[in-house]
Amino acid sequence: MTDRQRTAALYRTFVATAAGACLVAGCGALPGGPGGSGESAITVMTFAPEGTKATNMPGMPAMAKAYERWVNSKGGINGHKLRVLTCNEHNTPAGAADCARKAIAEKAVAVVGSYSQHGRAFMAPLEAEGIPFIGGYGVSPEEFQSTLSYPVNGGQPVLLAGAGHQLGRACGEVALVRPDTLAGDSLPVLLNAGLKTNKMAEADDIRAAEDSADFAPQAREALAGSSGGKDKGCVAAVLGEHTETFFDAFRRADVQNKKPQISSVLGSVSQSLVDRTGGKDSPFEGAYLTSWYPVSADPLWAPMRQVISDQGFGEDNLDADDTGAQTTWIAYTVLSEVVKRFKDGDGITARKLARALNQSEAVKTGGLTPELSWRYQDMRAVAGFPRIVNGQVTFQIVQQGRLVAQPGEQPMDMTPALEQAPRAN
Repeated sequence: MTDRQRTAALYRTFVATAAGACLVAGCGALPGGPGGSGESAITVMTFAPEGTKATNMPGMPAMAKAYERWVNSKGGINGHKLRVLTCNEHNTPAGAADCARKAIAEKAVAVVGSYSQHGRAFMAPLEAEGIPFIGGYGVSPEEFQSTLSYPVNGGQPVLLAGAGHQLGRACGEVALVRPDTLAGDSLPVLLNAGLKTNKMAEADDIRAAEDSADFAPQAREALAGSSGGKDKGCVAAVLGEHTETFFDAFRRADVQNKKPQISSVLGSVSQSLVDRTGGKDSPFEGAYLTSWYPVSADPLWAPMRQVISDQGFGEDNLDADDTGAQTTWIAYTVLSEVVKRFKDGDGITARKLARALNQSEAVKTGGLTPELSWRYQDMRAVAGFPRIVNGQVTFQIVQQGRLVAQPGEQPMDMTPALEQAPRAN
């Protein structure tokens, strides 16, 4: 046997052995061959802070992983397997930037349903690679400014404006307790935009350290200014996970039993928080709240609840009442609907997906939001927040320990109020 024959025989033996091993292992075609596994997979990322001293949103990556399992059990999205990466952004600019770089390194075609206050840190890397940011929670201004951001709600702007409208109907004076952060600096302007719709004076602006454990000074200050003349004084607190700590200090400071109307927004107060603090005996009983979405008991959430029931195993942080999880569900619904509009055989890249989002007709979200579209003609003239395409807010109240729709109040588009507000960031 010649050297050439020996080489050919060895090569045939190697290929046969490799093919047999691959079949046993369950892999697809050999490298370089047609039809290899993972060819049509779509990689995306969801990031949020977990285990920090400030706001944490573990329900968002948990919802993303449950959605991944559910959609892949049904054959993927339009024939594409979904691969979801998750990342802890640690509530820091460096952490947010690291998550963005990980998305780039893993060739993600989108970041979906995520939370971060540090928009500058994560949007710049994503923009450089043309990666769309779909359905963020809405706490950073960049989510409503970047041409690669596709918000599904109006973020903090509409929640605060809605809270102002809600309180303006019941209060003589309003005090706002909010984080002393860059993101927190916009909150008074937004709340005042809503108060103005009812010809109310501006709220007292009370700042608190974001990671504070002692809110007694802020509680005393808020209580001192909550003796309104129109009906009663009102105190709104938007402090994320620390909202509970503030209202505990506020209750202890109210030795004269003034019991002013208290208020917050979904995300700072939730059904799980009300349950944990006593249900119908909770200090949040009677509290006013604003949200972007229908109340969590609404039948429109049934598909999400079914997915959580079927695929939420092992996800202790996954709660159907969590606004973060709800936002992530809606964001993945948008991703799925847009991917379904690609033709069979079309490769899906970040830039192609962004182009589809920029040009597509309105996307339906099962009635959980108005139909969503991010074309140029859909942008709104809100200073600092031009990409608010959904300004809807719902008004809720805690009654008998449950978050329910506020009687007599219908969902309202707060965009006109925000268009009249000064630049808030």
